[in-house]
Amino acid sequence: MSKPVRQKGLDIPCYYAGSVVLSAFLLFQVQPMMGKYLLPWFGGTPAVWSTSLLFFQAVLTGGYAYAYWLLGKLSDRRQGVVHGIMLGLSIGLLLLTMLAWPSPLTPGAAWRPASSSVPIWGILRILAVAVGVPYLVLASNSTLMQAWSVRNQGNRTPYRMYALSNAGSLVALVSYPVLFEPMLTLRQQAYLWSFGYLVFALGAAYLALRTFRRTAVDTTPPAEGAQVAREPRPGRGVHLLWVGLAACASLLLLAVTNQITQEVAVIPFLWVLPLTVYLLTFILAFAGGRWYHRKPYLIALLVISVGSRMLLRLSGIDMASQIALYALLLFVVCMLCHNELYKLRPSARHLPSFYLMVSVGGALGGILVTLLAPLAFSTGFWELQWGLVLCGLLMAVVLQGERALPARQRSGKARGKATPARQRFTPAVMASSAAVLLASICVGYYMWSMSSETLLATRDFYGVNRVWEINADQPVILANQLTHGRTAHGFQFITSELRNLPTTYYAEKSGVGLAFANHSARPGPMRVGALGMGIGIIASYGQPGDVMRFYEINPNVIEIAEGQGGHFSFLTDSQADIQVIPGDARVSLERELAAGNPQNLDLLVLDTFLGDAMPLHLLTREAMELYLQHLRPGGVMAVNVSNRYFDLDLAVYRLADALSLPAVLVEDQGDGIQSYDSVWMLLSRDADFLASPAIVGRAAPRPAVPAGLRVWTDDYSNLFQYLK
Repeated sequence: MSKPVRQKGLDIPCYYAGSVVLSAFLLFQVQPMMGKYLLPWFGGTPAVWSTSLLFFQAVLTGGYAYAYWLLGKLSDRRQGVVHGIMLGLSIGLLLLTMLAWPSPLTPGAAWRPASSSVPIWGILRILAVAVGVPYLVLASNSTLMQAWSVRNQGNRTPYRMYALSNAGSLVALVSYPVLFEPMLTLRQQAYLWSFGYLVFALGAAYLALRTFRRTAVDTTPPAEGAQVAREPRPGRGVHLLWVGLAACASLLLLAVTNQITQEVAVIPFLWVLPLTVYLLTFILAFAGGRWYHRKPYLIALLVISVGSRMLLRLSGIDMASQIALYALLLFVVCMLCHNELYKLRPSARHLPSFYLMVSVGGALGGILVTLLAPLAFSTGFWELQWGLVLCGLLMAVVLQGERALPARQRSGKARGKATPARQRFTPAVMASSAAVLLASICVGYYMWSMSSETLLATRDFYGVNRVWEINADQPVILANQLTHGRTAHGFQFITSELRNLPTTYYAEKSGVGLAFANHSARPGPMRVGALGMGIGIIASYGQPGDVMRFYEINPNVIEIAEGQGGHFSFLTDSQADIQVIPGDARVSLERELAAGNPQNLDLLVLDTFLGDAMPLHLLTREAMELYLQHLRPGGVMAVNVSNRYFDLDLAVYRLADALSLPAVLVEDQGDGIQSYDSVWMLLSRDADFLASPAIVGRAAPRPAVPAGLRVWTDDYSNLFQYLK
């Protein structure tokens, strides 16, 4: 067996492995960093991450295609030259962004989109300019290092290096939210990443120079070398299977991410969990496949798929159980797909084409979920169910392909056709096909059932909004409710006697209800700004002469609140002058101020939650200073800090203290009929307002705010400090 070639005491294969690990680490460090940077610019929705993943998967495919071309079309000397040029170009572009922007990779405010109408293309454009070329070079590195290691040093285990690459990616992904995000600002992260990229580029340039200066060393035993040389190129069917298996795993990754971050719990960085599971299965599969036996995983797929459907039909299932089940489902599917990929791996000679097809499949899965699924499915994230059907279909193809394999081997011809007897469907294949057919029927039924149960459903970049009828067994309090996943965004009673009552988190005893009732501007007219519209419930507080300006980023929510389908009428029934400003609330307020048009608001209401996640760019020091410039002297700010997972009141108290802004906390235990539990914070420099008996009588004791909590800014925020 050949040993690694050593020069000047350096174990060269280890050097290749080090380059692979570092490039993989950088690949997955830049993803959450850029996702966090872009999140505030596009509404803070989890779809920002899904779109970012689509970009990174597409550029990953470009990197593999570049490596495939480089290794397959150019001589060793030209490979070194071309790759050296690419490394120099990437460093030059990185230096250019360092000079032109506040920090490398992080564009200035001028790059912020003027409109939120096409957020996907805006995200892709910014990412392409910021990290496109360096990311493509990093994406190509694993394939190049494995191929150069085999050619130059005779290393015969390149696929283990692929597992090592995924291990580096996993470490980067897990370390970001627990280590880098809490300790460093975004600009510091960008500079640190750029330094790491420079170190990588120098190492990669050295290995490119080695490739330029020497010819390949073939240390493969003669018999083995002859066998590899005779091995034909895998057929078209195998290539399609590579693409299909990779696409299925990628599709399920994004589908499960959408399901748990938008339907189960909208929590920032919850997407780390499914991506961690996805990478873990890559590591386990390409480390040798010792953890995989097909039959138990096929049984587990069937059981968990049925369990996940039952989960969605049952009430009272806690969030943690749902997330755990979806994570287990993703693990099973990815173990099946990635281990079958490993079984179908070619020799090192065809390694570039294998990785290219795998990356094409990954990008295809991202396209199906991010671009096509929102157009095809309006009532839910049905790509998850159809992804499971696809997985079952692929397993049936794999089983049938294995059944035909012995006949080809016996024929003595690598590409011989199987005998008719061996091409017949086996019981296992027939059972798999029947299960796929049954699953397709079930998915179709569930889609029809969901459509029939909802009064209205819309899906766009910001998620799925559904209008349901609630309290159907109690006609007196029959109501229509708007939901986003598990979170209710308000309901309106249908009967005329109750139709104009403020409901959910905005009832008279809530913090915002107290702000309206006790504001010094009453009984006169008020100017009110609302960041986030929902179904427009606070418009029910409007009186003649009032002006209410709603800032809402989601066009579907605007249409629903304005009366689409005739389900809600708070806006149309209000006595106030209703003004709707589409787009990101903060961007709109900044433009108004820049145009010399401060709104002089008496009351500003912040309620921009997507589930339990508020876009953090609306709770930074810079944002608060902006709001204060739009408030008249003595104006009031009402912030909805209701949350199941985070103590957002501590973050708001910390901001209020930094701005010397008095604040009180108001908690309301809803009655479950008209109102739900809510927690609001009222901030104002109007001492008389905060000292009024109605406010003091409802104010909760101020919690202890740890001195170590940093004030959130546009360059720094850390939600994990506020976990309950």
